[in-house]
Amino acid sequence: MDNIHGVARGTAEVPLSVLELATVGVGITPTEALRGATDLARKAEEWGFHRIWVAEHHGMPGVASSSPAVLIAHLAAATERIRVGSGGVMLPNHAPLVVAEQFGTLEALHPGRIDLGLGRAPGTDMATAHALRRRAEVDPDEFPQHVNELTAFLDGTFPRIQAIPRGPQRPPIWLLGSSGFSAKLAGLLGLPFAFAHHFSAANTEPALELYRTSFRPSEVLAEPYAMIGVSALAAETEEEAYRQALPGALSFLRLRSGTPGPFPTPEEANEYEFSPMEAEFVRDRLSTVALGTPDQVRAHLDDLRKRTDADELMITTMVHGTETRIRSYELIARAYGLI
Repeated sequence: MDNIHGVARGTAEVPLSVLELATVGVGITPTEALRGATDLARKAEEWGFHRIWVAEHHGMPGVASSSPAVLIAHLAAATERIRVGSGGVMLPNHAPLVVAEQFGTLEALHPGRIDLGLGRAPGTDMATAHALRRRAEVDPDEFPQHVNELTAFLDGTFPRIQAIPRGPQRPPIWLLGSSGFSAKLAGLLGLPFAFAHHFSAANTEPALELYRTSFRPSEVLAEPYAMIGVSALAAETEEEAYRQALPGALSFLRLRSGTPGPFPTPEEANEYEFSPMEAEFVRDRLSTVALGTPDQVRAHLDDLRKRTDADELMITTMVHGTETRIRSYELIARAYGLI
């Protein structure tokens, strides 16, 4: 069951959730990608996933989730029960008061269903970050101060300034991270913590250990609550799963090389001639993906949960096309007996 802080307690199995980026693939329009995200949210609710979060990325032709608050409002209106939130709002890009007003509005519209996940990276290049905030520099070390300001706005305790509207309760605040900084801060503040295992796997266990050893009980949580974001892709055969996963590795390779574009098709990825260095990058990238048949995916996820003692797993599936992505989530749900 959910408690007022938006974490799951007392469930027989670890809760499974969804991280959605509204992927824009080759031959797919942003409208179609966003419609696909809506279809996935409805299916995730139907199949018993605990929550669906959307990410904030800017300047990426292959990702349509640049405005989490807008997309959250749409997905929450298209569903009835599933929690909907940000994974996350990149707080350096935004004035805390604006975020408080946005999420106060969302909580007023959909009481008890909204999560506010916060990241400290801009999620884009510095020029775009400057255009978002109109500042010469974005200092991620200001993150703790901005979190405190945002919390005060949501609680109605900021001196002389009110964030209006506010819902019947404060949306649960999560800290997100891929290193130890936010892990320690989440522990010190007594907040739930979500770690980006899907692109920083080597840091997962050290960060979770730091979170738990730093944790101080708060009015929000009496004990630590850690969620892991993990890439997973299930298909009827292992070969098909690999075929569908290869475009994600190619897309990430292009992003790292400074040439992002629409998400490639499996055919394009299969025809791409990887250099030895690129092939090694792809092997390393895919080694952290829970990949294969439904049983293989579940075995990978169960092993990860046991190694990390995670309280919740948030699955992200990077493939070309909504139908393939939804099918993967369905197979995973069936492997866990959700449907």
